[in-house]
Amino acid sequence: QVQFVESGGGLVQPGGSLRLSCATSGSIFSIYAMGWYRQPPGKQRELVATIFSNDTADYASSVKGRFTISRDIAKKTAYLQMNNLKPEDTAVYFCVQGYDRDFAEMRRDLLLWGRGAQVTVSS
Repeated sequence: QVQFVESGGGLVQPGGSLRLSCATSGSIFSIYAMGWYRQPPGKQRELVATIFSNDTADYASSVKGRFTISRDIAKKTAYLQMNNLKPEDTAVYFCVQGYDRDFAEMRRDLLLWGRGAQVTVSS
């Protein structure tokens, strides 16, 4: 059973930065895609960033140019660098893992989910 340990959430002022980390326990990491979903208060979850097994990345339009997803295969860890944060970025951020096609086909039901990390952007 793969487990995820998410860290790096917290409270930050508008314009600030945070980096989320997601350390996985699975023995195979490189073949999977990793992603970050977020769920703002009272809203549905949305996919904000994906890094595929070939290291190409994709972003939601709302975060493009501000967020960067990356991964360290040796550490089996994915990251989400968030810059120029806005109050509307406030949400619980979830680390997810799956095959490339699961992300491409938006098959959330096939993804493995972390427990989430709270990010609050407020002055």
